[in-house]
Amino acid sequence: MLTSAIAAIVRYCTRYAWPVIGVMLLLAVVSGVYAAKHFAITTDIGKLISPQLDWRKRELAFEAAFPGRYESVLIVVEAPTKELVAQATAALSGKLSQRPELFRSVHEPGGGEFFARSGLLFLPAEQVEQTTRQLGQLSPFIGILAGDPTWRGLSQTVSFGLRGLQGGMFKLDDLAKAFNPASDVIEDVVAGRPASFSWRRLLDGKPSEPTELRRFIDVRPVLDYTALEPGHAATTAIRQIAADLKLASEYGARVRLTGPVPIADEEFATVQEGALVNTIATILVVLTILWLALKSARIIFAVFVALFVGLSITAALGLLMVGALNLISVAFAVLFVGLGVDFAIQYAVRYRDKRHEVDDVRTALAKAAEDIGAPLTLAAAAVAAGFLSFVPTHYRGVAELGQIAGAGMLIAFATSITLIPALLAVLKPPGEPEPVGYKALAPVDRFLERHRIAVVVGTLLVAIGGLPLLFYLQFDFNPINLRNPKVESIATFLDLRNDPNIGANSINVLKPSLPEAVAAAERLGKLPEVARTMTLQSFVPTDQERKLGAIRALGQQIGPALRPRAEQRRPTDPQNVTTLQSTAYSLNNASAGARGPGADAARRLAANLDKLAVADRSVRDQAEAAFIAPLRTDLDDLRNYLRAQPVSLENLPEQLRRDWVTADGRARAEASPSGDGNDNETLRRFARAALAVEPTAIGGPISILESGNTVVAAFIQAGIWALVSIAILLWIVLGRFGDVLLTLVPLLVAGVVALEACVLLGMPLNFANIIALPLLLGVGVAFKIYYIMAWRAGQTSLLQSSLTRAVIWSALTTATAFGSLWLSSHPGTSSMGKLLALSLFCTMFAAVLFQPALMGRPRSAGSDD
Repeated sequence: MLTSAIAAIVRYCTRYAWPVIGVMLLLAVVSGVYAAKHFAITTDIGKLISPQLDWRKRELAFEAAFPGRYESVLIVVEAPTKELVAQATAALSGKLSQRPELFRSVHEPGGGEFFARSGLLFLPAEQVEQTTRQLGQLSPFIGILAGDPTWRGLSQTVSFGLRGLQGGMFKLDDLAKAFNPASDVIEDVVAGRPASFSWRRLLDGKPSEPTELRRFIDVRPVLDYTALEPGHAATTAIRQIAADLKLASEYGARVRLTGPVPIADEEFATVQEGALVNTIATILVVLTILWLALKSARIIFAVFVALFVGLSITAALGLLMVGALNLISVAFAVLFVGLGVDFAIQYAVRYRDKRHEVDDVRTALAKAAEDIGAPLTLAAAAVAAGFLSFVPTHYRGVAELGQIAGAGMLIAFATSITLIPALLAVLKPPGEPEPVGYKALAPVDRFLERHRIAVVVGTLLVAIGGLPLLFYLQFDFNPINLRNPKVESIATFLDLRNDPNIGANSINVLKPSLPEAVAAAERLGKLPEVARTMTLQSFVPTDQERKLGAIRALGQQIGPALRPRAEQRRPTDPQNVTTLQSTAYSLNNASAGARGPGADAARRLAANLDKLAVADRSVRDQAEAAFIAPLRTDLDDLRNYLRAQPVSLENLPEQLRRDWVTADGRARAEASPSGDGNDNETLRRFARAALAVEPTAIGGPISILESGNTVVAAFIQAGIWALVSIAILLWIVLGRFGDVLLTLVPLLVAGVVALEACVLLGMPLNFANIIALPLLLGVGVAFKIYYIMAWRAGQTSLLQSSLTRAVIWSALTTATAFGSLWLSSHPGTSSMGKLLALSLFCTMFAAVLFQPALMGRPRSAGSDD
């Protein structure tokens, strides 16, 4: 009945070829217009998992409580010194705040007036006392520099130090830590290199940590959701403003962007990168393969038209079903071409085979339909079932792909039995003078027939023997590993992932009140997997009275010297030359006849001051600025520190309160992991430990853990659904349990071997490439159905037949389509292509070599037809 129905459809389409072509082309045009107008893609990896899961509900509830966290840009400013990074950050933040049409809010975490005034209070009491005591001892120097921030004041500071040397207050070696950095700055200025003196480093007595030379600006941009890159205007403006401010040349600063908005935008740009070149190359290679398979430009034209018509219809239907494509479902086009072409090639090759027997186009098309109709229909249904098996799962990324690809397979089948016959009836390709099969494979047919037991047993031994490898199969479900580590946003994120100040690997617990959040933080803080916990209470310093006492004592010592006073007249350049020469003379005298690092540093500084004295005035001005500009920044900070007041929950800044407590009083507690934040297993242990204490916790590590469990469960669930549905379908059509096994066993062997090969090749499964598994079920069962149906029809010497020609060239076409994914610069897409190609190779081996050996000789020609 099925064979007759397919043959009747083909006869109708060849009889009314032009109307069929017209209707299909019109449908393609309408679908194309709809797809172009409604095309949308979301790069939000969070949307790959169903929002109905408990942990996803908690994530969404947290986002609702603290909105905008996933719509932000994190600007990372880095510079050679603490002073430079502070100046660069302040300059950039100020300019961004002047652009409300682009930025809804501009906030500097750990910055602003509150932290400028209260920063010392967050240090341990002993450190505050040590710092204030040290600053008190330096009060004479601070007074000189604050009162006269010029070359004259700098020279007086050196002279004061040398007098202290004479009075026994210092040793010459003690001054080396000041003299050598000063020489470095002067030498850089004279050589034309960027230079800046760090007074804070001098005070600290050690190099600054990388985290101390880095500041952040959190920006909530105005997003354009009608654009494919919603944050493009904002991120472009940030980079332009940074360039206009000359942050690189003026402050030696590097500005990088990361955060949800630039990551999503660059993700889409990465997916697009090279897409046009890869598409053109893929089309050219596919055309070459089709030529080798079909040997007729007219047949190839018909196949290509059918493919593009089917793709257009599938795209429109897909967008109608899911609204916006995701980073996995966007691969439907490649899958449609790679798999949909199989049906076209199977029918076209069978047509060529029949055309060799019958020199009439329409008759050959009908006979080809009678031969291939039933297997083609069954294959299309099985492939669609393989994809649709993911629809009921919580893995929305593949579920939506399954919807689109499943429908696409049925559309590709429909165009193969309607549009291709209609086009060929109009195009009238020439006849086939030679048989279409591969006579050269006759020895392989004979080998498989003679040694079928050895081939079957050997293949099964390889598959079964490799089963222990599956214990080592890795599931890398960290979404960040699917992104391109070379783009700025991801490279920056990876660089900062261990920095607790940005909370990239932190988990959060939302509690009804602040006391409950504090209690949760205390419980989490006791875990060895937790390095640090934070709540709003963390911003109320401890030991405040003791620290404020030390700060007040410092204010009494140096406060008067820091107060604004009448400015002295700036020295003239000739006076600066004299000052430099005089200071150099004093340094040489102090080091005369002395040995050691202090003496060497003094003589080096003297020589540099002499060089500076004879240089151009512009060089002296640049050198002065290299010392004075950071000095002004540090003096301003010191003045702010002296204004410190007691901190309580009530007087915390409103912006800070909004980051930690909602308007209705709910509060969050944050915990950061100990260990390597770049190690997935470390994050998993951290997530498990946190969930054991706080079951409602959410955050990146918990998402990694739970999404991994979700995807594994989806894979198992979909695999079972696919096998059951395909088995039922095969049982209905084939009617023999043995024939169903002959179809499914090679499919299972191919799947097992593909997973074993993943282990041997070090290829972990991930969010993206796991779609290769339903594909393996789909394309694998299609190839095997062609062989089982031919075998049931009594056909022998299968490798020499036109069937094997169609399967081989179909597989090569599919491999080419998947190869375009492999070449992508996007790691997730590339891994998808790699596993697809591996799966295709395994399923080809199982179909072409293992299954014929497994089936053996047909029971009887024409049985069960």
